[in-house]
Amino acid sequence: MLFSTRKISSLLVFASFVLGGDDDWESPKPPGPWKYTKPHSHHDNTTTFTDSHCLFHQLQCRRRGSRTYVNETTDIPIGFYEVTIKAFQKRIYPNLGLTDFAEYDGMVPGPTFWIQKGREVLIRFANAYDRPSAIPLHGSYFIAPFGGWAEDTIAPGNYQDYYYPNNQAARTLWYHDHAVHITAINAYFGQAGMYILHDPAEEARLALSAGNYDISLVIQAMQYQSNGKLFPPTNERESLYGDVIHGNGQPWPFLKVEPRNYRFRVLNASISRTFRSTLVQDGQKAAIPFHVIAADAGYLSSPETAANFPSYAGKNITVTNDRDVMADEDYNGTNRVMRFVVGTTVSDSIDNGALPPTLSPVNLPPAKTTVDRGFKFEQSGGEWSINGVAFKDVANLEQLSIFISSISKSSPSYESARLKDVFLLYTNEKVLFRTKYVPWDGVYMFHCHNPVHEDNDMMRALNVTVLKNFDYPEITRSTDPMEARWRDKPYTGTELATVRSATLPFFSSLDAYARVKKIEAAIDAYHSTVVTKRDLPTEALTTLKKLSVQPRHCRQMRRD
Repeated sequence: MLFSTRKISSLLVFASFVLGGDDDWESPKPPGPWKYTKPHSHHDNTTTFTDSHCLFHQLQCRRRGSRTYVNETTDIPIGFYEVTIKAFQKRIYPNLGLTDFAEYDGMVPGPTFWIQKGREVLIRFANAYDRPSAIPLHGSYFIAPFGGWAEDTIAPGNYQDYYYPNNQAARTLWYHDHAVHITAINAYFGQAGMYILHDPAEEARLALSAGNYDISLVIQAMQYQSNGKLFPPTNERESLYGDVIHGNGQPWPFLKVEPRNYRFRVLNASISRTFRSTLVQDGQKAAIPFHVIAADAGYLSSPETAANFPSYAGKNITVTNDRDVMADEDYNGTNRVMRFVVGTTVSDSIDNGALPPTLSPVNLPPAKTTVDRGFKFEQSGGEWSINGVAFKDVANLEQLSIFISSISKSSPSYESARLKDVFLLYTNEKVLFRTKYVPWDGVYMFHCHNPVHEDNDMMRALNVTVLKNFDYPEITRSTDPMEARWRDKPYTGTELATVRSATLPFFSSLDAYARVKKIEAAIDAYHSTVVTKRDLPTEALTTLKKLSVQPRHCRQMRRD
């Protein structure tokens, strides 16, 4: 079994199987786990507690194609997609009322985009809901106006177009709401989805599990009221941990699998809960090894772990969660996530061989011996801040891939073997990281990725300045994330013929992303000849310092 882990807020690591723990429920006690069936369609509003055929909702509404235009000068294709943000109801408890969600295209989680590397896309988000929204694409680069700046919101009744280059290394990304001060409630009520950037040439070379054996898994921790509706985080200032664990929109689901290799792309989309998960055969205590093959910014250079996934034909395997993870509150059912029901036959042996010893090269930031900048994440006087400054006080605000070079707590070793855009911070923990700000200049956010803290102003901004003669496109150069011409507009419907004849040619003509390789090469040269000569004095190590967190844990730092 292969795991392509998306480290948004989770740790999927080896650990001992923990039984027992708190017996309490904040939500109404469910009838029991492992009994959820997939809805008959993506618009069915009923989840049943039954032991019938398993079928786990896999996000298989995969957005692979739509209207396309090809630039005659650059030969770069650009595709168009549209997503509607709207209210949706689904029955989670069979004996209680319907649960209200706010979702993308009436699905929770939202539709999964499968985008081929080198194909630009324009995604139109139309807001048919009653709250504003803003959508960042986590793990992608883009010019500033398409970054999902928290105050660049889509008002109810409006739409906004987001333009993405998709020219990075293959990776698992995700998108979710980021509207200022209501990120937690919007994301918690369902505004999150996966975005897979794939490279056909790389996939052919690696021969990893694909198709029905490449499964996206979105984990969320929720809390319900006695009437079956979600308990909202509206006035929360600390954290809302949740006691009902969802997998792809179903509480404690189970999935029938074959006794062969699978690839799982795991995303923790919970607003506050952190997971430290393990695979355990039912009735056993020993953890089952698995391979970690990727992180936030793409594949590792080589697989990590010591053993292949053995055959468990005819067995049940549970994805568990440790007790006492960070400061999280434990409840009766939070020590388990989902179950795999392993069959006895393999229907397709394609891409079921051993993992290659090497995966893909990782372009790490250059080494440095000193620290340029320090950030302290803390809560003071009921306000969350970074270096004592809250988002409302920020005057200017980047985009980065993070390489962790030092961790002071007992995080897994593979945390420091990959490029990341989030990382886990324990209380009073310090992390030393290296980063490159590439490839676009402009104003971008970074923040704690516990949205409750984020909504309470634990965000800052980086102003990435332009480097002269680096081949930046002057046609679209835009460093202001609030530039008026790219902001939301009234939605009166979409005419696809106009999209094909006018909208896509216009965005393609902006020349926003065509020269990214030249820009990145120039920045690499700059880092190797200029930045490394600009190291701070040694005493900076004891004054600027690493990242630190006080007084409560903050799950991660994240740039958008």
